Amino acid sequence: MHEVIAVLILLVFLAAFAFWIWMLVECITKEPDAGNNKLIWIIVIVFTQIIGAVIYYVIRRPQRLAEVGQ
Repeated sequence: MHEVIAVLILLVFLAAFAFWIWMLVECITKEPDAGNNKLIWIIVIVFTQIIGAVIYYVIRRPQRLAEVGQ
């Protein structure tokens, strides 16, 4: 039973890490260079980790897609 819980926890952490990497790469490659937005979002994502990635995904990504379309 403990092994199953440990595997589930490991899978959740791996999924969260993959999501964090995905948002970081997306910010680095697709965020426009205008102003300091790109740098600020990279700092937010790196230092707040999964919470920053979720904030970027929920707040900034839809705005960027509407503005730039990528």
